[in-house]
Amino acid sequence: MRRYRGLAVTAAIVVLLPLFLPNNFYYDVVIRIGMNAIMVVGLNLLIGYAGQISLGHAGFFGLGAYASALLTSRYGWPPLAAMLAGMAGVGIVAFVVARPILKLRGHYLAMATLGLGIIIYMVLGNESAVTGGNDGMSVPAFALFGYALANERAWYWVTGTVLLGAIALADNIVDSPVGRALRALHGSEIAAQVAGIDTARSKVLVFVVSAVYASAVGSMMAHYVGFITPQVASFFHSIELVTMVVVGGMASTYGAAVGAAILTTLPQLLSKFEGYEMIVFGLILMLTVIFLPRGLLPSIAARFRRRG
Repeated sequence: MRRYRGLAVTAAIVVLLPLFLPNNFYYDVVIRIGMNAIMVVGLNLLIGYAGQISLGHAGFFGLGAYASALLTSRYGWPPLAAMLAGMAGVGIVAFVVARPILKLRGHYLAMATLGLGIIIYMVLGNESAVTGGNDGMSVPAFALFGYALANERAWYWVTGTVLLGAIALADNIVDSPVGRALRALHGSEIAAQVAGIDTARSKVLVFVVSAVYASAVGSMMAHYVGFITPQVASFFHSIELVTMVVVGGMASTYGAAVGAAILTTLPQLLSKFEGYEMIVFGLILMLTVIFLPRGLLPSIAARFRRRG
C-alpha cells in the first residue's frame, strides 16, 4: 500500500503542477527534472539496491541520444522505433560489458565504469563523420502517432507519463524476488551466494535495466532539445547522476526522484556562479554523506517515524 500511495502522490503532483507553471521556462525546468528523475530511478536500482557503483552511466545516456539522432535524421526511422532500437542496442552493450566489469568490487568497479564512460565519450567525439564530433548534430522532433511534440506542454505530459511508468516498474522490481536478491547482494555478496542467489546474474540484470532507463531518457532528451553533442556522455554528467541518487536517498525510488528535482533546479539558482557547478556538486555530495548518509528523503521519513 505504501508503494501505491507514493505513486498516487506522484501522479497528483504531475496532474496539478501545470497550475503553478506560468510560462515555458518553468515547463522546461520541470521537464528536465522529470527526465533526470527517470534516469536516476533506474540508476538507483544499481547503486542504491544492488550496491554497485557506476561512474560512467552518462555513456548509456549518450548512446541512446545518438541512436535516436542517427536513425531518425539519416535513415528516416520513426522516432519511437529509433528510441526502442536504441534501448535494445544499449541493453545488448550493457549485457556484454556487465559480466567482466561487475566481477570487480569497490574502487576497482568505480574505475572500470569510469573508463567505460570515457571510452563512449571519446568515440562520440572522435567519430565526427558519423556523430558530427564536438560540433554536434541536429535531431528531428519527436512524433507520436502522427502528432509532433513541438512544445513544452506536450513534452510535459509525455515526460510525466513516462516517469510514472518508470517508478511503477522500479517499485515492482524492488518488491519482486529480483529486488530481494539485490538487497541481499547489497548487504553481503558472500551471504547472498550462500543463500543460493545467483549474484552474477542479479548484477548483470540490474546493470542492463539501469542502462536501458538511461538510453530511453537519452532519446527523449535528444528529441526534446533538438540538438546533441558528446557532452551528454561526459564524466561530469555521470557525477551529477550519482549525486542525485546519493542526495535524494539510496535504496529509495522516490528519494532518487527528489534528488533529481533538487540538483536539476540548483544550476538555475547558481547561474551567476557559472563554472563552479562541480565544486557545489562535490560539496553537496560530501555534506550529504557526512550528515545524511541515508539521503534526504529516507532521513526525513525516519525522523517523522521517530516523532510518531
